Amino acid sequence: MLGFFVSIAGIIVCAGLVLAYALVVAMPNLPSLEALTDYKPKVPLRIYTADHVLSGEFGEERRRVVRIQDVPDHLKKAVLAIEDARFYDHGGVDLTGILRAGTVALSNGHASQGASTITMQVARNFFLSSEKTYTRKIYEMLLAYKIERALTKDQILEVYMNQIYLGQRAYGFASAARVYFEKDLKDVTLAEAAMLAGLPKAPSAYNPVVNPKRAKVRQEYILQRMRELNFISEDEYEKAKTQPLVVKGQGREFSVHAEYVAEMVRQMMYAQYREEAYTRGLNVVTTIDSADQDAAYRAVRKGLMNYEHRHGYRGPEGYIGRIRAIASRPSTMRWPSIRTTARSSRRWSRRRARRK
Repeated sequence: MLGFFVSIAGIIVCAGLVLAYALVVAMPNLPSLEALTDYKPKVPLRIYTADHVLSGEFGEERRRVVRIQDVPDHLKKAVLAIEDARFYDHGGVDLTGILRAGTVALSNGHASQGASTITMQVARNFFLSSEKTYTRKIYEMLLAYKIERALTKDQILEVYMNQIYLGQRAYGFASAARVYFEKDLKDVTLAEAAMLAGLPKAPSAYNPVVNPKRAKVRQEYILQRMRELNFISEDEYEKAKTQPLVVKGQGREFSVHAEYVAEMVRQMMYAQYREEAYTRGLNVVTTIDSADQDAAYRAVRKGLMNYEHRHGYRGPEGYIGRIRAIASRPSTMRWPSIRTTARSSRRWSRRRARRK
């Protein structure tokens, strides 16, 4: 019994020391929230054809900023279900979640559940490092309370959904929907939303392009959480769980070949705006029509391929045997000059053409 009271007294003393540190040391050193209250995310330079088909994108971060009212309800619920189910109930720090995570950690001997709320994640992403220390955690909690006083819940969720990194250079859920599913955010299904919601924890581990099996397991767990929280019905859960997902692979980034024009535009924009050209969210519309550009690309490619077939292959494969024979001769033998090799190549091409 005495040991129990000693433990309780120790916990109270520790809590008092943490509170004293927070009030005396941490509170005066909290950063300004201007980066949040005047949120200006980095948006890349995008180049479009005249019929508004994306033909080029330049920037360190892929991002498409969306308002919270334009985010599908099932995507918001999927994110809340896995990241912070009590988001609209707590004041920035979920004390219930911390107690639950602490209890589980004591019983398991290690931390297996997170206790960071969405507000705490916003604080960490904007102002703190990812270093796992108690000091950083205290700052994170204090910043979360400060953010909750400055912004509404919807504003915090909007910042989170536009800022979070989701793999493949995609920042924010709108960009991720385009990168992984080639869809606008409003068109994302419940099954796709659940897969996207699984990315914030570990974008590389749950990336559906790189790790489709792990991504599917994560998606099914999120759907299960949504069902447990009554965010979706049983019928919606079953349909989403069995829906086949078509994930965009690592291939061509744009649907139209206009690389040279896009590069010309990039150079012109950089000459005027310098590095800001890649972060200001500039959209440039060219006079090129995507259908005409595609037809021109296919015509030029077909013409070049036909030319190659008519004149024969002029690469090294036709001379491998000859090179091997020369290489096997004594070292005193002289190698043919470039001019001699070129003359032999022309004679070989003429003989091939006559045979045709």
